[in-house]
Order: sequence, then structure tokens, then C-alpha cells
Amino acid sequence: MAVFEQASVAGGAVKTGEYTLPGFRHDWAAMNLSLFAGSPFFKQHGPELMRNGCAFVPVTRPFASSFEDGSWLGVTTDAEETAARIAAVSPEDATTWRRLAAGFGAEAPHLFGLLGSPMTMRALAYFMFKTLRAKGLAGTMDFARFLLSSPRQWLGETFRHPHTRAMLGAWGMHLDFAPDVAGGAMFPYLEGMAGQAFGMAIGTGGADTIITALVAAIRARGGSVDCNAAVARILREGGRASGVELADGRIIRATRAVIAGVAPRALTRLTGETTPAFDTAMTGFAHAPGTMMIHLALSDLPNWRAGAALRDFAYVHLGDSLDQMARTYAQAKAGLLPDAPILVVGQPTVVDPSRAPEGRHVLWVQVRMVPGTIAGDAAGVIPATDWADAAGPMAERALGILERHAPGLRGKILGQRIVSPAELEADNPNLVGGDQVCGSHHLAQHFAFRPARGHADGSTPVTGLHLTGAAVWPGAGTGAGPGYLLARKLAGN
Repeated sequence: MAVFEQASVAGGAVKTGEYTLPGFRHDWAAMNLSLFAGSPFFKQHGPELMRNGCAFVPVTRPFASSFEDGSWLGVTTDAEETAARIAAVSPEDATTWRRLAAGFGAEAPHLFGLLGSPMTMRALAYFMFKTLRAKGLAGTMDFARFLLSSPRQWLGETFRHPHTRAMLGAWGMHLDFAPDVAGGAMFPYLEGMAGQAFGMAIGTGGADTIITALVAAIRARGGSVDCNAAVARILREGGRASGVELADGRIIRATRAVIAGVAPRALTRLTGETTPAFDTAMTGFAHAPGTMMIHLALSDLPNWRAGAALRDFAYVHLGDSLDQMARTYAQAKAGLLPDAPILVVGQPTVVDPSRAPEGRHVLWVQVRMVPGTIAGDAAGVIPATDWADAAGPMAERALGILERHAPGLRGKILGQRIVSPAELEADNPNLVGGDQVCGSHHLAQHFAFRPARGHADGSTPVTGLHLTGAAVWPGAGTGAGPGYLLARKLAGN
């Protein structure tokens, strides 16, 4: 087995480095490794990866939201603590939360079973049979309705208080599901319930713990991982993928298969024409809005205005309402710099102090959403329409929001690194326009349609050539799902 990576380090968006000051280790993009730690892949290969250095830090206080009125809500692995916090704003919502948490064990197998299933007719038929047997016809129809619902629809039907809805609705923004996008209800539900039941996992020393372990495991099995080795084209002989030609002219022959971990739009550039329908689907693959990253080296954690308890959470979302999230998403989709973007503030050194010098901290800030290509500014303040000039002012807007929630933060900044959507894509071409999920997960491009009908298993019209990565079912995240399903298929499982 040989892996060829165009970047200087393996891992794509999952990497860690000293991007601000020496001794401060920042996760470039992905920070939350819960999906990987709980994945079928890790269940099968975890012992081998751990022998090769993979290690996680468990998080018992996974996420919270800070609101402009000075209040906050958060989810911890202590069910009663979470319910009590929710009860302070809505006793009805606390009752609902307890009911949902108590029923999660019964619901989880259906959702995780769907998300871990191959998108084949046989697998889907078996899944439907199991669901009908467990839930009955009425329960199965309710389950299908839930899968098709938007976050706002489900949250509005389920919870009373706007802050409860906003706390959970923020998770939809991680996966391109603004409040009114159909098919997004499952993500606020899953993240809320999984955070309650399991907490979160982050990598010891950085998210790259899983990458260094994977690379070591491949090499220990006799494989190779070559970095700074861009693939110029995929070779074809007699309608079959026969190998690759690297940018430096080397020819690598494939004995079993060629697997392309690229965004769909890049595949046709590597293969040349295949079939009109497939090529059209690949070039027309839709991407989500972009993300800006702000990495901060701090002298101390933020002093959250809503309360010191927020200093103990791995994630703090700054998004006041579903309406704000919907507006932000619409602005970004229209090419506008949002006037009040949603922020995801990661505080990894709360649970992993090894990422910074003693007594110091790193802050990981995602600005969601922003446009990959700028048409203007929703606030009418930033004149720049290229990211080289807009990144600084937009970062200042985000830091201004953060400062309102954590007064005095700017005085604690020792170093910072702003990463625009353009830089994210330049670093990793799969992040088209800074899209960190490598493609919208809306219903027309999800499930059996990810990346295209008939190709949710990563197959292509070229025999022996397979597509993998976040653009392939089951999609984005660090759960290793696309690669694991493809590996099982190639192994005949």
C-alpha cells in the first residue's frame, strides 16, 4: 500500500502545529475527535493505533452556549446537572431533556445504524426491516419525518425556550445545516444526546495524534506514506485505473485499486472524461459556505461574562438565536461577510494542558459561516472583496463578538494566526472555498446521493478507481466512515 499526499504533512484538515508562538500547539481545523474515538474503525483497530501512539483526553463538559444577555446553557455528562441548568430557564425543557436522555439508548442504534450503513439497496432494505420490526409502522414513519425535518422544525416542536433551541441549533452550523434546512434535525439531537451520554474526546497533544498513529500503522504493515508528492493524473489502461503519475514524473503502478481522496471537482481533472453523467455530477458537486479560523495563544483562559463555569467547557458556542444563525447562513450563501457570525470557541487546554506552556492556553475559534468568494459586507463596513484584505477586518469583527462575551480577552492575547477560507483551500484543495465539510450535506447531496446517485460507495465509472473522503457517504467529520466502508468493500466484507 502506498499513500501519496500533496501536502508536507499527512492528515489534510486534521493536523496540529505551533501556528502562533513556540510551545503553543493549535489544531489547524478539526479539534473534536469524538466521531473517530467512537467509530467502528477505531473499535476494530484501536489497539493497534494506541500501540502506535494514538491517545485521547476524555471531556466531561463538552459544550455550552454563551448568550448576549449574560446567561449560558451547557451540556455535561452529569444528566442532572444539565437538566438543572436547563430548568433555570425552562422547567418544561428540563423535563423534555430528561425524557430524551432516558430514551437515547433506544434511539441511538437506529441513527448510528443508518449513519454507519452502506448506501446500497440491500443494506437500506435490511435497515428498514430492522427499523420496522423495532418501531412498527407508525414509529418508523415518525423516524422518517424526523430525518427529513429542519433543525428549527424539530427544536421548535420539542423545546420552549429560545436559548435551549439555540444551544442545540448551533451544532447544525457545523455541518451546513442552518435552522431552516431540511434534513438537519438529527445533528442537534445527536450532538446533544451524545454529549450528554459520552462527553467528547480530543487528541492528547493535538488532533494529529490519530494521523501520526495511522501513518505509523501503515508503515509498520509494510506500506508507505509519501508527502510532498502531488498526483498529476490517474493512469488508465483498457478502461481500468492502472496507477498514478506524480507531479515529479514518477509512475506508480497499482496492483489492486487506486483510491482518490479528493473533492469531486478535482477527480475529473485527474482522470479525464469518464461518462457524461458522472463527470457532470462531479463538476456540479455543491460546497458549503466557508469557515475562517482564528488561533490564539493566551496568557489565561477567557473570563466569560456569563460565568466562570464556562472556563471548564471544551466548546463554547456564541450564537444567540436560531434567527441569527439563519441570517448568518443566508448572508454567507449570498457572498456577504456576515454582520454577526456564529463563533465556535474551543478551549482544549482546559482538559489538555500539554498544548501550551505551563499556565498558558490556546484558543481555537471557528467563524461560521463566511463566503468562500466575497461579494460584499452585510454590515457595509468592510470594503475588501478578496480574502487577502478582508481577513484582518473580519477577524476583528469576530474578536469583537468574543470580547463582548469575555471582556478583557484582547489583553490576554500573546499571539494570533488568522486563517482565511482562501488559505484553508490553498493548504488543502479539498476545502473548496474554505468548506471544512467538503460539500453540502443537504438532502439532495446526502445519503444515497453523496456524492452522486449510484456512487455513494465511492465507485466511479473507471474500474478499479474509487473516491473517498468527506464528499462520500457518510460524509464529513473525523469518523473515518467513508474510508472504512470502502476498505470493507474492497476486502469483500
